[in-house]
Amino acid sequence: MIATWKLSDAKAQFSEVVQAAMLGQPITVTKDGRPVVLITAIKPALRVPGTGKGVWMAPDFDAPLDDLSECM
Repeated sequence: MIATWKLSDAKAQFSEVVQAAMLGQPITVTKDGRPVVLITAIKPALRVPGTGKGVWMAPDFDAPLDDLSECM
């Protein structure tokens, strides 16, 4: 599905338009209600396996916190 943005909105939020296009979402920009530009990524960004290397999470990450025990 192609998203549609008015030119004024796309101009004001250009970084969001580019980010969506980079993630594979084609964007149609309209002026006076007529489509004038199609923005697509040259090559959609893909998640790269292994980019989370070095991220450490404690073994008890999801264990309840002691100071919140009375809330549970």
